[in-house]
Amino acid sequence: MFAEFKHTMRRLRGQMIGWGIGLALYGLLMVSMFDSVAGIEGLEEMMASYPPEIMAFVGDVVEISTPKGYFNIYYSSYMTVIVGIFAVGVSAGLLVGDEEKGILDLVMAHPVSRTALFTGRLLAFVAATAVILLAGWLSWVLPSGGSGMDLTWIQFLRPFLPLFAQLLLFGTLALLLSMILPSVRIANMITGGLLIGNFLVIGLANTNETLQAVVEYTPLHYYQGGSAISGLDWGWLAGLLAVSVVLALVSWQRFQRRDIRVGGEGGWRLPSLSLRRPPSARDRQGA
Repeated sequence: MFAEFKHTMRRLRGQMIGWGIGLALYGLLMVSMFDSVAGIEGLEEMMASYPPEIMAFVGDVVEISTPKGYFNIYYSSYMTVIVGIFAVGVSAGLLVGDEEKGILDLVMAHPVSRTALFTGRLLAFVAATAVILLAGWLSWVLPSGGSGMDLTWIQFLRPFLPLFAQLLLFGTLALLLSMILPSVRIANMITGGLLIGNFLVIGLANTNETLQAVVEYTPLHYYQGGSAISGLDWGWLAGLLAVSVVLALVSWQRFQRRDIRVGGEGGWRLPSLSLRRPPSARDRQGA
């Protein structure tokens, strides 16, 4: 398992470096702009004049001049979608990606159990996601001392924990769908669509009360974002992590029973809808 973990981490190092640098540069830019943005007179009134449909996706503009409001509006409110691209894409191809390339059966020919292979790669995905978020967290903590963002390193860390939980949830969902659906791209597309759709519904629910009942059953409804700076809701966090564990266990169970393909995408595998080709004359002669 540890060997597979190291191998997967080496395969993901390019993405970890790229995403980590991207988040770090963006965080450094946002910290450097805080004093300028917070010092603008009438900023809250100006942003409040924007159409409510737009502001529904931004957050509470009244607190934009505070460290918590600034962090929520300019960073955490949409990081689930941005970093979610990495989480969904990597986890969807974590195992089935190699199967479609025709190399998973060669890996399984080595003396490694399916459980060890699954666990090693899943832990590598979790570790890679944590490394990327760590780079984002450091980009806010290290330069904040030279700005007006008087937050401790623990306060900066709190919003990253709900973000991490959301990424694990959608990542394990993509992993499970890759075990059920015919191909990685379909699992990637459906999970990404659910993530973006959830983000849009959350914003629309702020202007449409009829959507509130639907939002309560979506994962992003339990995403604290920048409000976690004031304190974490441990119940929500534990619930999201528990759902991720369940999705991972179901994915593991599906992988244990999976017939490894030699290569390429699979079919829908619906026995009730499958139609057998009638035997030809040559088949009957050979019989």
